[in-house]
Amino acid sequence: MLLLNGSGCLDALTAPDVARALDVFVTKTITPLPREGNAPVRIAETEHGMLNAIGLANPGRDRFLQTLPRLQEVVQVPIWVSVGGFSAEEYADTCAVLDGRDEVASIELNLSCPNVDEAPESAAEIVATCRAATELPLYAKLSPATWDVAETARAVEAAGADGLSLVNTIRGLTLEERTLLPTLERGAGGYSGPALKPIALAAVYACARATSLPIVGMGGVRSGRDALELIAAGASAVALGTVLFADPDAPARVRAELDVERSARGFESADDARGIAHRTDARERTDVHANVR
Repeated sequence: MLLLNGSGCLDALTAPDVARALDVFVTKTITPLPREGNAPVRIAETEHGMLNAIGLANPGRDRFLQTLPRLQEVVQVPIWVSVGGFSAEEYADTCAVLDGRDEVASIELNLSCPNVDEAPESAAEIVATCRAATELPLYAKLSPATWDVAETARAVEAAGADGLSLVNTIRGLTLEERTLLPTLERGAGGYSGPALKPIALAAVYACARATSLPIVGMGGVRSGRDALELIAAGASAVALGTVLFADPDAPARVRAELDVERSARGFESADDARGIAHRTDARERTDVHANVR
């Protein structure tokens, strides 16, 4: 089972030891041109998580490419580049540039940022355009804020995606205690943290039933138990997000806790638990419950 970071939740050059504790490092989303992002205030804590409206702030594609060799030298693990844009062509142009870079193991297409205007094309259309531009593996990062995420997953699979990242943040709002005005300057922002886990589980479960694609499960992961639940729902890898802001030791801790959790349930490895939540046969359910007593 691979352990990753959620895009934008870890600065590898600032915290290289944390990045090296992962199996894969995922970059912050890169756009063709530099972006300052949204005006502050753009981060706010909530009772059960965090809101952010960063707005894809990044140095732009050219500057990022200049730092890529140094990044590889520092992290010493495979690098997935998160790619964003405001049209299918922008996504594809960046994918084409990354196609020849030895430092890049995979591309994650950020198709669901809640803090910027979306591209006019559908997720499947963007994936298809990018598929024509690169031979690198493409993971489609989808939003849970859709009436049927499984349908979107089937569409991006048909368009050439090699995997799914589930889920991105979901739009939320907080108000200032005294003024009752929105806390974030933009108003709403992307909600992450523990309360996102049931939403992530539902999306992973639905998409694992609908497609044969490998899935990176993310959303509210704080412990080995959380990771095991995503694996049971169908994830083949797990990403840590908000927890990394508060606990830089989370990768090692979650791994250790996952070993305890899977061993207590009789699994020789975490991979053996993958998809067990889909076993609906009555006898299988009885055997599973007996195994974990």
